[in-house]
Amino acid sequence: MALPDFALLDRETVRVDVADQRGPAELWRHTVGLGGINSSPLPLRVVEGAAALRPRLVRIFVQQFFDIYPEHGRFDWSRLDPYMDSLAATGAKVVAAICLKPGPLFDHEDRIDHAAWMPNDVAEWQRVVAALVRRYSVERDLVTRWEIGNETDIGEDGGSPYLIPDPNDYARFYDLTAPAIRAAAPHVKVGGTAACWVTNEPLPGFVKHCRENDVPLDFISWHIYDDDWTRHAAGVTEGMRLVAGFPEPAPELMVTEWSTSFEAVSVADQADDPRRAALVAASILAMDEAGPAWSFYYHLWDQVCDPGEFAPFFSPEGVAHMMRHWNEVPHRFGLFGERGEVRPQYFVHQLLGRLGDTKVTCETSHEELHAYAASGPGTVSVLVANTNLSRPDCRDRILTLRYAGLTPGPKLLTVHRIDEQRRWCADTLALHPLEERVVVTADAFEHQILLPAHTVAFATLSERDGIR
Repeated sequence: MALPDFALLDRETVRVDVADQRGPAELWRHTVGLGGINSSPLPLRVVEGAAALRPRLVRIFVQQFFDIYPEHGRFDWSRLDPYMDSLAATGAKVVAAICLKPGPLFDHEDRIDHAAWMPNDVAEWQRVVAALVRRYSVERDLVTRWEIGNETDIGEDGGSPYLIPDPNDYARFYDLTAPAIRAAAPHVKVGGTAACWVTNEPLPGFVKHCRENDVPLDFISWHIYDDDWTRHAAGVTEGMRLVAGFPEPAPELMVTEWSTSFEAVSVADQADDPRRAALVAASILAMDEAGPAWSFYYHLWDQVCDPGEFAPFFSPEGVAHMMRHWNEVPHRFGLFGERGEVRPQYFVHQLLGRLGDTKVTCETSHEELHAYAASGPGTVSVLVANTNLSRPDCRDRILTLRYAGLTPGPKLLTVHRIDEQRRWCADTLALHPLEERVVVTADAFEHQILLPAHTVAFATLSERDGIR
């Protein structure tokens, strides 16, 4: 790779004041989700990679292809148990979206219809839901939050067997499902609607229903797929507006699926493009700045869709839609590819987990720089993404990081960068440093980093005994 003429590059600055603390760093709220595509348990490679990120929560689908209720009065956990076992091995608790549509409870007549959402026997439906909750929230303390439905505003187009766009209908479905969950496991949280966007019905109307009728609601949820980080932040702001006025504690905000925009094409070369990592970083930082919300990057692991798993409960058009999205033009969103290969955005999550526990003031000199700084015992770290929404117009930059409020003395300066050079060990998932050197700082200190367009850098100053 030809080196640029460094003297001609734009110069920008990031200012960090370690003494100006802004409260606890809660980037652990921004985690991952997966599933809804096939019933395969996570492979060991993905389990170990996820566990290394130490997620507190992971969001999944309990999809109908697990077929836990094949006939009246009989449960079959043989498909779902191994899947849940693999999730437990990551060390995370689970947010589970209920996407079950057991054949015995839904009369298809001559065709499958995602708009048919009312079970033919409500009491039996509630027994099925209660059995599911007891198995994974009581007998095994794994699922701590149950989400009722997934993308109920678009149904099969969102990988869900339910189309319930009317908020009154969704409220009825919630009101016949949520009590069975709470009765089986009073300690868990329940919410919805997992709409495609925070202003899409049935979410606003359902929230209004809960507020006006004192219906218990522990969280609201929505999704977004967009490159524009300001849209991700706007979703959190709107979610906060929706739950304003609820008695404390107000319902939690959960972006239970999000990612960058769908691409019109899907070629293998896109999978390792560092631009997605930069957009992921910018979006997480924007959501974090907007307010306290959980977000679940979709997704942990790219999967193949077997049409045979969907055919029993999806229409032919719905099956074709799933085939298109996951076999013919796959999105390549995963932190891991279908064969377990690691992607650049995995390391964004890894680096966010290395930031300290206390957020400190961090200011940038340019709107295309997205930065976050945090301190911990003897350390201060800064993550910076250089990206915009117009690929050709983003510029390479020389970045000067200027620190104030440091403890004078020797430190180890370490710089990592997520770029096209793929500086990591594919086997151990260790990110190799771009630069590592001993420095001596005063209260103030500065150093420079080359930050190419659509890349992410991470710098750490750490005090170490014995540094010479």
